[in-house]
Amino acid sequence: MEFFRIRKDIPFMRHAMVFNIISLATFILAVFFLATRGLHLSVEFTGGTLIEVSYSEPAELEPIRQALAADGYTDMLVQNFGSARDVLIRLPNRDNVDSKSIADNVVATLGRLGTSAPELRRVEFVGPQVGKELASDGAMALLLVIFGIVIYLALRFEWRLGVATIIANLHDVVIILGFFALFQWEFSLAVLAATLAVLGYSVNESVVVFDRVRETFRKKRGLSTLQVVDHAITSTISRTIITHGSTQMMVLSMLVFGGETLFYFALALTIGICFGIYSSVLVASPLAVWLGMSREQFVKPKKEKQEAVV
Repeated sequence: MEFFRIRKDIPFMRHAMVFNIISLATFILAVFFLATRGLHLSVEFTGGTLIEVSYSEPAELEPIRQALAADGYTDMLVQNFGSARDVLIRLPNRDNVDSKSIADNVVATLGRLGTSAPELRRVEFVGPQVGKELASDGAMALLLVIFGIVIYLALRFEWRLGVATIIANLHDVVIILGFFALFQWEFSLAVLAATLAVLGYSVNESVVVFDRVRETFRKKRGLSTLQVVDHAITSTISRTIITHGSTQMMVLSMLVFGGETLFYFALALTIGICFGIYSSVLVASPLAVWLGMSREQFVKPKKEKQEAVV
């Protein structure tokens, strides 16, 4: 299905150097902010207290957040858990205050909101050691995803395309982290999940373009490598607009209407989708060309049959 079809190929590769300079500058800035400012890690990584309370009727989350903020909890996470009446609260640690005292203070604060007093269901302490394990597990998950993507693309296409794709997609991941470091947005497990999702999502776009590159190499033998890449990108523009446009509509609805719980998750996806389109098409393709991609890697030469000697 296509919204439109472009008859004349757009010469993207003519400006490949400009695209990659922009990409490199953005990447360097992201690394700089990560090195100088660091990530603002959530309670899941740094340790804190997890409190589950239950109301007799559906609870409004915004008054709860405001009440806890008034008590000095700035890095909290308040969300529904299971049903609209159950609320899960994550709070950072405080010096010389144990989890039981924090839970009592929270219940007392919520009881002064004017609604029915909540019932305390559960109190758990998440120590820094657990946070370190979550961070290391997240990093290991990212490495496994990268390793799997390179193997998949090398087997399906050619190792040059796998290397070019993973470089371009890691560029997306680092830029997402750079935005969170620059603005000190809270980096939680949900944001980590969004980052991994962007990595897989961007790879899908690269696979579509490279599949069209392989198809064009086989069908149109009179084109150069740069012309083949231009044709592949141009012929997939309509598909790119449909796919990414519909995805971004869903993500935008989460960003606007999802509330605080889904806000940073949707924000990470939005950044990743925007840069993913750019890098998967306009960064991965030039990298593959510079690594030596050619027709011979996709089209096997025909073997001439030897005539039998009588």
